Amino acid sequence: MLTLTSPIETRLHRLPAGAKLTALALAAVALVPLDSLPLLAPAALATALLYGAQGGAFARHGLALLRPLWPFLLILALWHGWTGELARGCAVALKLLIAVALANLVTMTTRLDDMIAVLERLARPLQRLGLAPHVLAISIALVIRFTPVLLARAERLAEAWRARSPRRPSWRIVAPLALGALDDAEQVAEALRARGGL
Repeated sequence: MLTLTSPIETRLHRLPAGAKLTALALAAVALVPLDSLPLLAPAALATALLYGAQGGAFARHGLALLRPLWPFLLILALWHGWTGELARGCAVALKLLIAVALANLVTMTTRLDDMIAVLERLARPLQRLGLAPHVLAISIALVIRFTPVLLARAERLAEAWRARSPRRPSWRIVAPLALGALDDAEQVAEALRARGGL
């Protein structure tokens, strides 16, 4: 789930979070046995129609959010082309694209607190094992929230590297990125403790 809730209001925003997450899980399971382009084409078309039905601006925003996938899709295509299984590679790439697009669609149309409530309900049986459902739900929500923040920080570090050096950014930005993530985690932990903790 690469994004947060879209500000563009759609009909999907009004559906319950549990129903959307259940539909996403069922769609992901239904994608697993599909292993050829003719079988995956209707799923891809249905996904595109789902986006299109929410309006042009929403569809363009959703398409832009799939941009980080292109390197992975290219690697899949090149690898399967090299092994002589290009059709299979294209099917795997399309399956990945559909799954991520559907996950983005659910995330774009579902508020984070609604997702947390669903995750807490699903995690209630874990109370018997001594795990607090709200801790798990908050942890997952924080991961979803901080992934784009971490990616933006990595991009800023790479830009700073390029401004100071003619060479491409290398592994040297990993340490400041990790330290920045640890600093953010410490600040979030302090904020949670100040509000009563978990």
